[in-house]
Amino acid sequence: MSSEADAFKGVWGGVLSKMEVTVVRKILKIAAAALLLLFAGAQFMRPERVNPPVVAGQSLEERAHVTREVAAILNRSCMDCHSNRTTWPWYSNVAPVSWFVIDHVNQGRRRLNFSEWGAYGQQEKEGKLKAICKFSKEGWMPLDSYAFIHRDARITPADVKALCEWASAETSRLASLN
Repeated sequence: MSSEADAFKGVWGGVLSKMEVTVVRKILKIAAAALLLLFAGAQFMRPERVNPPVVAGQSLEERAHVTREVAAILNRSCMDCHSNRTTWPWYSNVAPVSWFVIDHVNQGRRRLNFSEWGAYGQQEKEGKLKAICKFSKEGWMPLDSYAFIHRDARITPADVKALCEWASAETSRLASLN
């Protein structure tokens, strides 16, 4: 019995002949070529990576009282998905990963966009501030998939405390404006 056939022994419960091994190899090569063609073709089907213009006077930094510490946390951990100032990483050019990255950014901007903070009403701002605290406390943000690749984006318990204290203070400030 040949060593090539031994490689397939047990996988299908028996010994494959030399001809069967050749057929299996040919099928695997065709499958690999098809996958490579699919991957190459997917590179031409990319959603658009867009950073909409930032309107002066509308950003969180211009409309809220943000401490330097909180600004640093937000810039490090939140702004890539929750602002119009996304720094697009190299892998956002490679499908199918690009599809997920662009979708995450678009969803993040729809739910909370720090570049468009001035467009939110007071109740909406207060709700978003509470959500910032809750989502950071619960470990929901930043997303694990983002923090896995961007290790510096992970937030510490001290970061959570700073975010929640800031969110509470900003909520109080907004309430005092009425």
